[in-house]
Amino acid sequence: MIPFSILDLSPIGDGENASQALDNSRRMAIKAEEHGYERFWLAEHHGMPGIASAATSIVIAHVGAATSRIRVGSGGVMLPNHSPLVIAEQFGTLAALLPGRVDLGLGRAPGTDMRTARALRRNLDAGAENFPHDIVELQRYLGAPEPDQAILAVPGVNSNVPIWLLGSSIYSAHLAAALGLPYSFASHFAPDMLMDAIAIYRERFQPSPTLSEPYVMVGIMGVGADTDEEARHLFTSAQQQFVNLRKNVRTPFPRPVESMDGYWNDMERITVEHTLRYAAVGSHATIDRKLQQFLGETGADELIVSMPIHDINKRLRSVEVFAEVRNGVKKAA
Repeated sequence: MIPFSILDLSPIGDGENASQALDNSRRMAIKAEEHGYERFWLAEHHGMPGIASAATSIVIAHVGAATSRIRVGSGGVMLPNHSPLVIAEQFGTLAALLPGRVDLGLGRAPGTDMRTARALRRNLDAGAENFPHDIVELQRYLGAPEPDQAILAVPGVNSNVPIWLLGSSIYSAHLAAALGLPYSFASHFAPDMLMDAIAIYRERFQPSPTLSEPYVMVGIMGVGADTDEEARHLFTSAQQQFVNLRKNVRTPFPRPVESMDGYWNDMERITVEHTLRYAAVGSHATIDRKLQQFLGETGADELIVSMPIHDINKRLRSVEVFAEVRNGVKKAA
């Protein structure tokens, strides 16, 4: 059985506040653990009225404290926004609080607009250029200390928190392969380079002390419901959100609408449908068909699902539907 995981952004729905959004993430993590999901990851975004997971390590601690078995982590931390030492201390602390359950997924995108990124990083060029070196530095802080090592991450040292590389391009595939790291591709919003990136990663993978063979996780948007019609209705929230992103309109996560007609023009519809073309939206049977095809094409080792649903109870039902589908999905040979 292929592992299923969840990517959450702690969405702040229209009519809700950050406290409610963070409590919804807690409820979702509990539900995911009850239904046998492998991981519950949270993503770093900044300056977005519809996302409450900016302080990612704190939200990971929040959901980790509410669960006992499921792995929790970042999908991801945007490392150029931070000092590697600070991230080592944060995730070393998480590993001490939640032993054996913490993952550290890393990305190099800003996770926000350029003005906010500048406020976070101060030096944008140095952050992006130093990304590979920052990963190696971070690995050193989380591993066994070298003799006479001057700088120690405490907590962090000897924690050996598993590091994943996240990406949406062939650059990340080359880097994950060279460093021998597990690789998660953001096909839930960046589908175009998925197959090329997977091929490059597998072909060029170099075994490392932490990973002997390539390991690929792929992402999708997912809305599971009792009927296809209900799922398509719930998915209009995500469609609205992506139209808003392209217009640079910042709002809380939208409520679903009866129809997208009049909300988007033809070009916006084509763009959003292309961006979300791997989304699995529907009833059990519809999602099963979609995932069998998608996982067969990618040969992925793991699937991570982002569930952009406004109503928390409908979101929890979607967690159940995907778990039911997972029980019939086998890893491609």
